[in-house]
Amino acid sequence: MGDDDLSVKGWKMPTEAVHAGEMHDASGAHIDPVHMTSTYVFDDSEAIRAWGAGETDARVYSRVGNPNRESLACKLAALEGFGMEDPVGAEIFSSGMGAVSAAIMGLANAGDHIVAQSVLYGTTNHLVNEILPNYNITTSRVPLLEAEALEAELTANPNTKVVYVETPANPTMSVVDIARTAEIAHSHGSRVIVDNTFATPVLQRPLSMGADVVVHSTTKFINGHGTVIGGALVSRDPDFIESGGGALVRYMGAVPSAMDCWLTGIGLKTLPLRMKEHCSNARALAEFLESSDKVRRTFWPGLVSHPQHEVAARQMEDFGAMISIDLGDFKSACRFMDGLSMSALAVSLGNVDTLVQHPTSMTHRLMSEEDRQAVGITDGMIRISVGIESAEDIIADFEGALACV
Repeated sequence: MGDDDLSVKGWKMPTEAVHAGEMHDASGAHIDPVHMTSTYVFDDSEAIRAWGAGETDARVYSRVGNPNRESLACKLAALEGFGMEDPVGAEIFSSGMGAVSAAIMGLANAGDHIVAQSVLYGTTNHLVNEILPNYNITTSRVPLLEAEALEAELTANPNTKVVYVETPANPTMSVVDIARTAEIAHSHGSRVIVDNTFATPVLQRPLSMGADVVVHSTTKFINGHGTVIGGALVSRDPDFIESGGGALVRYMGAVPSAMDCWLTGIGLKTLPLRMKEHCSNARALAEFLESSDKVRRTFWPGLVSHPQHEVAARQMEDFGAMISIDLGDFKSACRFMDGLSMSALAVSLGNVDTLVQHPTSMTHRLMSEEDRQAVGITDGMIRISVGIESAEDIIADFEGALACV
C-alpha cells in the first residue's frame, strides 16, 4: 500500500497528516489553539447531573481529556489506520515509555508472561527485565521472534499474554516479520504489541498486518523537531483504548501537556514529506558507509546485505532513516564521533538534523557487556539517525569522521 492508496475518506496519506483531527473551533482560528487549562466549567447543576448520569459528554479535567490531546490522537489514529476499514483509536502519553508501559500493563497481569525479541530499546529492555518481574510479570526472549522458536516458546509458556515486537530494532536494525508473528501469537491466545517508532505509519502499519497494539515514542519522527517528549498507543480495539491500556494514561498520570500535543500535531503534518527525504538520505549514506573500508559492517534494512532485507521489503514501504555501523572497537567509535563536525552526538533520534550515538555508552549502557554482546551490540557500534540536510553534506561529514578512525 503506497501513498496513492486512499483512506476510507478518500484522502491520501499526506492529506490525512495535514487535515485529520483538526479542530477548527468557533474562534475561527485557522491553526488549532492551545488549550492550556487544567479544568473545565459546567454551565449549571443540571449540566453536572446530565454528565454524571451519562446523558451528555463533557470535558472535566485535562488529566482525563484535552482538545489538543484528542486532536493529536485522531490524527495519529488516521495514519496508523490508513487504508483500513475498521475504526482505529489512539491515546497520547507524556512519553514513549509511558505508552509502552501502559500497553503492556493493559494486556498482562500478575502471573502472566511476555515473549519479546532478543534486542530492545534500552529502557524497554530494563522495564521487562527489571521492573515487571517485581509485579510477577515474567519475560522470555526469542531472537527475531523466529517462527519455529516462537511456537515452542509460546507452547512452553501458555500464560503468555503479550508478544512484544520492535521492528526495525534499536539499535541493531534487525527486522521481525510482523504478519507471521501475529499469526503465531494469535493461535496461542496472545496479543501483539509493535513498537513502530523507527518506521512510523508512513513506512509501516502493523495493525494492517495483524498487530493488536502499536506504540510510539512521538518524541522521535512523529514530532520530528526535537521539541517534545511524548508517546502514543494505537489499537483497533475501542475497549482497549477506552478502558484498557489507553485508560492508564489517566490512572498512572502519564499525561502530556496541551502544548506538547500541539507541537507534536504541528510536526506530524509534515511527517510524510519528511520521511521521503529521511529515507532518500539514509540510502545514500548507507551505500557510502557500506563501501568504506573503515566500516566493518553497515546495518540498514534497505541494503541487500541486511539479513532480513526481504522481510523489510515485504512489510515496509521504504527502509527508514536509522542506520547502525560497526567500527570494530570502542576507540575507533570514539575517534569517529569526535571527528564529526555537523552531526550532533545525542541519544534521541528522528529529528530533522542528523544525530549520532554510541549504544554501549549511551542508550544501552545499563545492559551488561555479556547481554549486549549476545544481541549484537558491540563496543564499536554507532547508531545514526539520518536527518534531512543535504545528502552530500551528511556524507562529507561522515567521510571526514571516518578519516579519523
